[in-house]
Amino acid sequence: MSKREREEENAAPFAPRLSHLAPRTSHLGLRKWLSGALFALAGGIGVVALVWPFVRPVSQSGTVGTDLVLTVILLTLCLGVLLVEVQGQAVNAKVVATLGVLVALTAVLRFIENAIPGPGGFSPIFAPIILAGYIFGSRFGFLMGTLTMLVSALITGGVGPWLPYQMFTVGWVGLTAGWLPQLRSARAALLMLVAFGFLWGLLYGVIINLYSWPFIMGQAATSWEDGLGVAEGVQRYAAFYLLTSLVWDVTRGVGTAVLLLVLGLPTMRALTRFQQKLSFTNE
Repeated sequence: MSKREREEENAAPFAPRLSHLAPRTSHLGLRKWLSGALFALAGGIGVVALVWPFVRPVSQSGTVGTDLVLTVILLTLCLGVLLVEVQGQAVNAKVVATLGVLVALTAVLRFIENAIPGPGGFSPIFAPIILAGYIFGSRFGFLMGTLTMLVSALITGGVGPWLPYQMFTVGWVGLTAGWLPQLRSARAALLMLVAFGFLWGLLYGVIINLYSWPFIMGQAATSWEDGLGVAEGVQRYAAFYLLTSLVWDVTRGVGTAVLLLVLGLPTMRALTRFQQKLSFTNE
């Protein structure tokens, strides 16, 4: 470091950090575009994978290889997004550490859930993912949701053809939480998150059942059949969902809403303080 640089650092302690960020700023638009493209690609692949039974025949024998490919693609995209995102952060090491800690803690919650099952479809993992997505932003929320499902599956032995679909869907939970408006009133924000958590408790079941529905044999009025049109397929799936999953998913929604109502405010305050210390950009 030159004499002039040392003098500038002593005169303004934060100048070196800002100067290091200057060259990055010129590439900020490119990074945001690339990160957004990766997110859009991940979301698009997930949507196509889930709605495929409505437009094309499916075969149980071909799902294992397809699901493995989906998992590898999704994990690769997540790592790509993470790499792009941290390049735009002044405290990238701390951001990655924060993501890792939150993913680990939420994965432990899922381990506890498997060891001591709750009523119906209740799961404690949705509340922290929603709160993290709301405070840290949609991209952080997507990564936390996706990686939480991967890590918890490895811990609990829950690796199977359903995994990529769970990763996509829970990633969308965190992603959409970051799209919610930032309200001035903490209590108003909490009530919004409570309603959001209840809604996702239902939506998760609606979306994730799309993976298994084509392979479940049942009554013709509720079963998938090759050659179904989109309208009839949606009608049959709606009947299937109402008969088999609605009550289960209501339990998940109510449990998530209660957790957010009880623990939401102190958790939001703690995460907000941490976000401010990290100078984290909520995008």
